[in-house]
Amino acid sequence: MNEIKINTDVIKLDSFLKWCGAVSQGSEAKMFIKDGMVKVNGEVETRRGRKLSQGFTVEFQEKTYKII
Repeated sequence: MNEIKINTDVIKLDSFLKWCGAVSQGSEAKMFIKDGMVKVNGEVETRRGRKLSQGFTVEFQEKTYKII
C-alpha cells in the first residue's frame, strides 16, 4: 500500500489520481473513473468529483493508495 500525503483537508478523486502519479492528465483520470476502474474504500466510484480525505483508500490498476 502506498501512503500519499495531501496538503488540504479534502481532494477530488480525479485530482488525487494526478497528485499520486497514477495518471499524467486529468482527462485520463476522468476516463478511468467514468469506466468504473477506480475504487474508493473498496467500492467502485464513478464520480470524478468525489471528495476524499485522510484515511480514505483508493484502488487503481492493482495498486492501493492510502491518504494520510
